Amino acid sequence: LWASTTTGTFRIWVKLRYTLMHGGSQALGTYYYLPNVPCTQYFYKGYGLHGTYWHNNFGHPMSHGCVNMATPDACKLFEWTSPPIASNQNTVNPTPEAPGTTVVVHY
Repeated sequence: LWASTTTGTFRIWVKLRYTLMHGGSQALGTYYYLPNVPCTQYFYKGYGLHGTYWHNNFGHPMSHGCVNMATPDACKLFEWTSPPIASNQNTVNPTPEAPGTTVVVHY
């Protein structure tokens, strides 16, 4: 039921302080609906780095391909990566002056 995180070299293409994540299939028992997922950084299609309030079972497959992190760690990384985001913004996209930080995923 759980998906592997895609491997490769990517760039963050959007950062969201909070976002709704939902998907999967009710028929297959894989449906999820997660409002206000904190410190989300998408790096490839729907794959992202983000905080997690619904579990603390890190190191075990728990997602549909995203990299789940303890929320304080995800938010520290969120503030460190590019593009920078103003404190009053929820969403930011890269620009030529502030391209998204490179993300390398490998096993």
